Amino acid sequence: MAVTAQSANGKAVAERLSGQHEMIIAGYSSGDVQVDLASADSIRNMFEQVGKVDAVVSTAGQASFAPLQALTDDDYQLALQNKLMGQVNLVRIGRDYVTEGGSITLTSGVLSRQPMPGSAAISMVNGALESYVKAAALELNQLKLNVVAPVFVKETMAMMGMDTEGGVSASDTAKAYVVAVEGDMHGQTLDITHYI
Repeated sequence: MAVTAQSANGKAVAERLSGQHEMIIAGYSSGDVQVDLASADSIRNMFEQVGKVDAVVSTAGQASFAPLQALTDDDYQLALQNKLMGQVNLVRIGRDYVTEGGSITLTSGVLSRQPMPGSAAISMVNGALESYVKAAALELNQLKLNVVAPVFVKETMAMMGMDTEGGVSASDTAKAYVVAVEGDMHGQTLDITHYI
């Protein structure tokens, strides 16, 4: 199993899955193998190094949070190239490296359906990821494809100096990823609140 684990969320997912699965941790600058989600060549190189896996879980992806009038072309490109196309390319390239009946799990976020001021770029790519998974699953019969939609993770909120009242811990967030890997759903968006 390959897991991209750069955040508190990624580390919690890897920890929760490691009891039942052999893990290969991928990160931008750390982990067992390095990968740059914004580069299809880097994603391809990661899979060539790792070889066949039973599951891929992505908890990575960058996007800017800023007022609409402050979002630049670069902010939109970051969201599109990294969080959206990076995860789409994990599917496009990774499907050849996932064993028959395995799974790929991506990460969107609640802002796709519950946007807030400053979330335009993030909401855009989260919604696109959820639509992509729903459509791509119709043509991927050899594996399960799903996307987890977390709410704000308390550890990340604390790191950003935000009030953590409305957040969910990384450990609780990880429960939905376990269901995505071990369950039999396909083409679904898993809302964190249904699994805690």
